[in-house]
Amino acid sequence: KQQPEMNDLLMILTACSVAVPASLLGVLLVSKSLVMVGDAISHAVLPGIVVAYLMSGSRDSVPMLFGAAVTGFLTTFLIDFLRRKWKVQEDAAIGFTFTFLFAIGVLMIAFFAGKNSDLDQECVLYGDLETSILDQVIVGEYLYGTRAILQLLPLTALLLFVIVIGFKGWKVWAFNPQFGSFIGIPVQAFQWVLMLLLSIHAVLSFESVGVILVVGLLVLPAATALQFSNTLAKTFWYSACIGIVSCIAGVFLGKWINISISPLIVCVNGLIFLSSVLLSTNRKNSLTN
Repeated sequence: KQQPEMNDLLMILTACSVAVPASLLGVLLVSKSLVMVGDAISHAVLPGIVVAYLMSGSRDSVPMLFGAAVTGFLTTFLIDFLRRKWKVQEDAAIGFTFTFLFAIGVLMIAFFAGKNSDLDQECVLYGDLETSILDQVIVGEYLYGTRAILQLLPLTALLLFVIVIGFKGWKVWAFNPQFGSFIGIPVQAFQWVLMLLLSIHAVLSFESVGVILVVGLLVLPAATALQFSNTLAKTFWYSACIGIVSCIAGVFLGKWINISISPLIVCVNGLIFLSSVLLSTNRKNSLTN
């Protein structure tokens, strides 16, 4: 029987394994003002997840990753198609695509939940960090972590590799895409890579924190980091650290108050963000005075 301290550690590590890649992806989204697109993809991958589950008959990550990736690309394509071809306003195109695909996914879950499906709405939408730690990977006598941790670690490593190797390209993509196109940088390819990574992150995270709460982790740490950093590299570091701190605080607060931990993590992120805005505003006012 494991000690409570070990369970707390597993919850923190599981939450951090979701929050760190989300915080890094969030920096790119916030810097490029693509927060709503990230929101749309995080929700719109739901029908792809359901279709992959129905076709494979299991919640194995490989078919679900494929389904989420296809739906993520479809989401981006639909938004771009509506905006460019049919001249629909961008926010309206995002709103339509996000709500339409998400609603289809929810209806599919509701329809098939009555047929002995172990894929339910609460699992996908809200997650359950407390029970995700029960899905442990033990080899011999050694505990290597939870399935969520071992799934998300390769994504985090891949994301760090993509950011480091393509750092200059990401800067150009985020702040001066016209110049990037002029000098031959495949700007559109950077956006497709980001959308793909977002889709993968969404499907790997839904079991532990849920698709909806992933949005908070995508936006709030990065938005907070931007209040105090003046370079892209610092923003990445600050955002990841804020995500980790919020996970640790959320787990301990949830255990103390005895309520659901996942929304608490987002609430802690929200409080940190509001505090950063107030501090940043006071600092600017003091400088002007």
